Amino acid sequence: MKQIPYELLIGWRYTRAGRATRRNGFISFISGVSMLGIALGVAALIIVLSVMNGFQKEVRDRMLGVVSHIEVYAAGGQALPDAQQTLAQAKAHPEVIGAAPFIAAQALLARGEDMKGVMVRGIDPSLEQDVTDLAAGAQSAVLKQLAPGGFGMVLGAELARNLGVRAGDKVTLVAPSGQVTPAGVVPRLKQMTVVGVFDSGHFEYDSAMAFTHWEDAAKIFRLEGPSGVRLKLRDLHLARQVADELSRTLSGELYIRDWTRQNRTWFAAVQVEKRMMFIILTLIVAVAAFNLVSTLVMTVTDKRADIAILRTLGASPGSIMGIFVVQGAMVGVMGTLAGLLLGLGVAFNIDVIVPALEQALGASFLPKDIYLISRMPSDPQPSDIVPIAVIALVLAFVATLYPSWRASRVNPAEALRYE
Repeated sequence: MKQIPYELLIGWRYTRAGRATRRNGFISFISGVSMLGIALGVAALIIVLSVMNGFQKEVRDRMLGVVSHIEVYAAGGQALPDAQQTLAQAKAHPEVIGAAPFIAAQALLARGEDMKGVMVRGIDPSLEQDVTDLAAGAQSAVLKQLAPGGFGMVLGAELARNLGVRAGDKVTLVAPSGQVTPAGVVPRLKQMTVVGVFDSGHFEYDSAMAFTHWEDAAKIFRLEGPSGVRLKLRDLHLARQVADELSRTLSGELYIRDWTRQNRTWFAAVQVEKRMMFIILTLIVAVAAFNLVSTLVMTVTDKRADIAILRTLGASPGSIMGIFVVQGAMVGVMGTLAGLLLGLGVAFNIDVIVPALEQALGASFLPKDIYLISRMPSDPQPSDIVPIAVIALVLAFVATLYPSWRASRVNPAEALRYE
């Protein structure tokens, strides 16, 4: 049976503070504080990054409830040269699981004295559920009320609230290009009937989007057919790759845009914020890790006689250094493991913890009228957790190097002179 190295045994004994003297008790306390600091720093990093991941996923999912994974459209908002051919070619890609035609155009929506700029999207209600979660979920019944020739509209909840309309009311749609008459250019107006309201949970779309049947939209905006095709993919994370592949296989001069490019600024801002939070919170772990320096220096000072005896018994400077590296590493490992357990425990149960705190404090952390969501989301990712653990362990190990080197330089004769 292989014998355990004495450096490991002595280092573990020093971590447990040795004999119960006042000085050793204080060293044990400082060591415990360092361990607690590492644990709290690691836990804070995991919790914050998990919540940020949760927010990003929640907003992304709500956004993709309205926005498709990929849009293929003609230049200048014109009709596709051959919409059926484009649909067939796009659906032939193995990653595409749904396709639907659409028309997108800017317009004004008026109700009495109120007027709002809107994005009008002409859709095929029977196919829209194949490309967006909004049409496939609870809002599908509302969108299916859009019939060709009925000139009905489904408005975003916030847009309907701003205009003061509800299902059955009439609104006036003002198309951007007017009609040329002997009296000059007259705006084209069309009275539309509000047949329903949708709520995507995303303010940007709920306040500025209106759906109508694509055939009605084609008549209003004077198009011969759909202006584009919307696609849903098997894996939304492959959107950019699939878009590049479709750009080489689709016929005609078409533009292709995936969901990451549609909201590029927002996603870039979230990534920068997440990176900065990681750097800032890593400083907490760094401060706690370097508290080990003072702990080990005090331990080395207290154990000078022990070090001297070990040296006279034949221990090399490297072995002495190894003892204190083991002691510091033990503190780092235990602190990191405790932080992982605490952080993951909170991250996976934050949907229970936050409501309990709100009820206890009588406060709401995420008011519905301010934030996009009303509950605290959390999404722990291994790509965040593994680097956090590695960084905490590396910082703890680096913090042990100077005190350990100082211990290896203790002169036995000088240390035993007054013992």
